[in-house]
Amino acid sequence: MFFDPNDKQSLTAKVYTHIRDDIIEGRYKTGDYLVETKLAEELDVSRTPIREALKQLELEDLVVSIPNRGMMVQGMTSHDIDDIFTVRHLLEGQAAYWAAERIDAANLARLTEIVELMEMYTRKNDAANLARLDTEFHDVIFSASDSRILRHILTSLHQNTRRVRRTSLTVPERPTQSLSEHRAIFEAIEHHRPEDAKMRMEAHINNAHSRRFDNH
Repeated sequence: MFFDPNDKQSLTAKVYTHIRDDIIEGRYKTGDYLVETKLAEELDVSRTPIREALKQLELEDLVVSIPNRGMMVQGMTSHDIDDIFTVRHLLEGQAAYWAAERIDAANLARLTEIVELMEMYTRKNDAANLARLDTEFHDVIFSASDSRILRHILTSLHQNTRRVRRTSLTVPERPTQSLSEHRAIFEAIEHHRPEDAKMRMEAHINNAHSRRFDNH
């Protein structure tokens, strides 16, 4: 069986997440067609959850229905990525501001642990684990902001830039720079300096955005 039967997530949600991740990670390219029967066979599910997942992906503009052809992958364009980073700059600064005001002991402890792990994996030049920890670092800040709206929006945006963020960490010197930026954000939140946390986060997003062009 392709999916873990102990996972409580609905089958449609699992299928949706799997296909979405394959699009974001580039395993399905822009222009590829997603065939229901083939996907159902590959994932060992019926066509119903496949169909429902594709409808959700169409609502998110990751696929588009082509008459008499089926669902075609649109993927994330360079323009889309630029827009996402712009929105992240606007919203993540606010998330950091609120986190500095509202963070609780549990989130602060987790943030401390993440920064310590980032230091270790930066020394090892381990881009895969750094990318994972980068996602966790921002997720904790979204949680600490105590805003369900911001958390929902920003978690979705982070998913869509996962591949770009991971690739940027393979650029020489970026892991060390990124660690320094994360540590500065953490310290501002730890010491409850909202304006500083906001400024540090906005600078971090801008640097991550500019660094993505270094691989082009």
